[in-house]
Amino acid sequence: MSSSTEVTLPPEWNDDERMNFLFSDFKETRDVNTTDWDSKMEFWTGLVLQSCRDRRSVCVNLQDLNKTFRRKERLPLGLATVIQSLARCGKLQRESEFAANVDCGWLSWGVGLLLVKPLKWTFSSLLGSNRVPLEESYVVIELVKEKAAEVLRIYRRSEFASRSILSFQELCTLTSSVCADESTLCMALLQLQRDKQVMVSLHEGEKIVKFCQPGQGRISTVNDVEIGIYQLQRSEKLLEARLEKLSLEADNSKEEARVLLQEGKKAQALRCLRARKRGEKRADGLFGQLESIRGILDRIAQSQTDEMVLQAYQAGVASLRFSLKDVTVEHAESLVDQIQELCDKQDEVNQTICGAVTSADEDVDELEEELKLLLDESMPNPEVPPEHLPNIPCDDLLDLLPAIPHGDLNVSTKHLEEQLEQLTL
Repeated sequence: MSSSTEVTLPPEWNDDERMNFLFSDFKETRDVNTTDWDSKMEFWTGLVLQSCRDRRSVCVNLQDLNKTFRRKERLPLGLATVIQSLARCGKLQRESEFAANVDCGWLSWGVGLLLVKPLKWTFSSLLGSNRVPLEESYVVIELVKEKAAEVLRIYRRSEFASRSILSFQELCTLTSSVCADESTLCMALLQLQRDKQVMVSLHEGEKIVKFCQPGQGRISTVNDVEIGIYQLQRSEKLLEARLEKLSLEADNSKEEARVLLQEGKKAQALRCLRARKRGEKRADGLFGQLESIRGILDRIAQSQTDEMVLQAYQAGVASLRFSLKDVTVEHAESLVDQIQELCDKQDEVNQTICGAVTSADEDVDELEEELKLLLDESMPNPEVPPEHLPNIPCDDLLDLLPAIPHGDLNVSTKHLEEQLEQLTL
């Protein structure tokens, strides 16, 4: 943290009376005035965290905090107490302790400052001093966890997500928008390594970072196969960069030859064209090497896919074998026979029920016939037997009506109906 770092200050920063109270030192104990103590502690805790967020950093030290919060040539007197309080409640942790809690040899790749500054704190602790050293650096646990999550999210959304291993420099470039410097990135990687999401190691003097891939429960150590794939990918990137450079040089040579030819310098133009031809030949050779490397990487990717499929087959066979462990052909045949026997029994029951319903229907028909006979017997006998009744005329009744005089066309309809009724009787 530098004194020139812009920090978001609260509104009361311009209130002299309020700031005089906040810049004063804490009482010896909190019990003297609990309200003042808590108010002052809350103010400085929030301001310290805000300053770290503004700087995109996860570490603080007393010396930089004093420079940042200097006001009218006054320094806040209670920052040491704030740091001690936050450290006691676990919100801050010394860099040395934070890194030492991570396994896998953090000393081989950690920040250089971690190797020197812890000695000062250890020496003062042995002497029984409770004073916070000015240069002692502390890690803000809340912020380092947030930074670790941001680094992991950026990696998984980047073009490198398909690669499990990245160089430290590639990762620095990738996360430059969230990590202000390499020290901040190292703290984030330490947190990810503590969470078993990252493995950082050295290979031929180069720091490499291996990320846990989706579907893996935890990160594993870097093996020889992964190192070989990483070297092939690095070679691929180098060849692509050289090809791009040769292509640019060839274009420049061609343009230079055109200019020289216009100036009448034919010999120099020919030299430029020869240089262009040599560059194109080198580019052809490098392109062949690049295609070979890409072919190897494709085969490796295909073999990894085949391995995944085989593992899925093996898991499926194991599951099927386990599920059929207690199943035999004899047992299956016995079950089929039992099912057939039960089906036959169900058919017999259905037939019995249907027979009972049919007989019941027949009984109903007999009862209805008997009821009809009873109704016929109960009807009274007519005075004239049916055989003595006159036959129903088949001719048109209108023909039987007497002829109506031609002049009497206005005969009433009622009169005609009465005549029709008499003829019917």
